[in-house]
Amino acid sequence: MPNPADAAVATRHDLDVSPALSIVTNRPQRFEWRKLGILVTDGVDAKLLNALKAAVIKAGGSCEIVAPNVTGAEADDGTLIGVDEMIDGGPSVLFDAVALLPGAAGINDLLAESTARDFVADAFAHCKFIAYVEAARPLLEKAGIDNTLDDGCVALSGPKDVASFLNVLGALRLWAREPKVKMS
Repeated sequence: MPNPADAAVATRHDLDVSPALSIVTNRPQRFEWRKLGILVTDGVDAKLLNALKAAVIKAGGSCEIVAPNVTGAEADDGTLIGVDEMIDGGPSVLFDAVALLPGAAGINDLLAESTARDFVADAFAHCKFIAYVEAARPLLEKAGIDNTLDDGCVALSGPKDVASFLNVLGALRLWAREPKVKMS
């Protein structure tokens, strides 16, 4: 007996677009209830990390720390940063935006990880906002996006730059980055 679920149903192309149903048009314009993935290594700037976490939490969002290993990372001030996800188990798809805060002392740990490259490349391909510090430049290069940085990639040189990153997060994605797909 044939299964009715196996019957092919033609895709309809005669329906009008409904602006009321658009999640792009009707997005919340804030980062509330969203999650930022923060990629760190040894040497992470503790003041920048703490300022970023505090700003995201104040905006109603949450943060998770991602690192190359489960033992955590030692910040530039000697404090131990606990880890929520290892880089090979916490891909950027789990987060609404990402921040790349490796320390110069630990960037080689990330460059040795193909999953770190994928973390960055996937975040970019998924139109996510990416904050980065100068020490992350080699990782951006390895991911193949160092020459295509756009308005969705925000450089952080210190805690004073956190506000500029938070200001863009309300858009949730940089849809202009998405390649246009033609439907036939």
